[in-house]
Amino acid sequence: MTNLSLFPDLVVDCPPTEGIKYAGSKLRLLPYILQLTHKVKPTTVLDGFAGTTRVSQALAKSGYRVIANDVAVWSRVFGLCYLKNKRERNYYQELIDHLNALPGNDGWFTEHYGGSPNDGASSKTNGLKKPFQIHNTRKLDAIREEIDRMNLDEIEKAVLLTSLILALDQVDSTLGHYASYLNDWSPRSYNTFKLTVPMIFTSEQEHQVWQGNIFDLLDHVHVDLAYFDPPYGSNNEKMPPSRVRYAAYYHLWTTVCLNDRPKLFGKAMRRADSSDMLAASVFEEFRQNDAGKFIATEAIRTLIARTNARYILLSYSSGGRATAQELDNILSEAGRVIEFVQVDYKRNVMANMRWTHEWVRENERENFEYLFLLEK
Repeated sequence: MTNLSLFPDLVVDCPPTEGIKYAGSKLRLLPYILQLTHKVKPTTVLDGFAGTTRVSQALAKSGYRVIANDVAVWSRVFGLCYLKNKRERNYYQELIDHLNALPGNDGWFTEHYGGSPNDGASSKTNGLKKPFQIHNTRKLDAIREEIDRMNLDEIEKAVLLTSLILALDQVDSTLGHYASYLNDWSPRSYNTFKLTVPMIFTSEQEHQVWQGNIFDLLDHVHVDLAYFDPPYGSNNEKMPPSRVRYAAYYHLWTTVCLNDRPKLFGKAMRRADSSDMLAASVFEEFRQNDAGKFIATEAIRTLIARTNARYILLSYSSGGRATAQELDNILSEAGRVIEFVQVDYKRNVMANMRWTHEWVRENERENFEYLFLLEK
């Protein structure tokens, strides 16, 4: 049926990539992804769920022409920064130095996301836990306002926003997401963030960056290989939907990019448009359709069928709604699985925290990442 690859010729010298703490990060899978990609020798690759763009960065640095897509605005910002930039890194140093020198001020971000270290070990301010200490939100307020005032083109702005998000990611008081915050200040939250020039690079290829629903893109893109890493949802029916939706986890990065002062709700002060009713992804859907089939699994079947590519590389987790057997059936219907890789992949730290422990079933203790390489 499928073969388990031991990768005797595994590429271990991956190009360096950059990103934030991310529940869906494929950093440790990059060698496997690049090796499978190399086996079919594509020229163009679609990264359909680009996230922090680590895979897109690695593919671009490896010489492929990349089309990166994601629904998140912050993913598009990362994509513009790393895939579309044509300037050398030293070009941005003066802009970065200017932003670092700005005095902080009390603005919208400080009002909603800044906590006082004078509250002692607790991160609560006015009864709510906060993700940052106020010395960092004051810097955030000043820098974010200045970025909008500067005469920047789209790529310059993306590079500066990426620098800002990367810096903030180093001083937060979270588990790595923004659906809940730590009770006590993390040691890193006492540090003062400093912008640095992202690890941008120039490429001879003309990459593309899209932002939208993958199903709206498929009819307009023809590539040699499509890499898909859809959001997995959860295979535990007791898991609340908001716990598995990326819009909920990373709502704050959306606001940093847009600077739109949105309506907020809940103890984590999430964007109203990150609520379950507005930000649901069909790939994270936990319900069944009228035919008794999981909606998330059927979405993968539709995704594979509609993709205009000779090869598809699908990444999936054993903790996702669809089982490995269901995925294998879907792929076998669409073409020939020419390689299957099962990677023993340690769970993200969030799955071991007390607030999710009650939903973790005993038979879900082990976690694997699957990579299916399909020829249609």
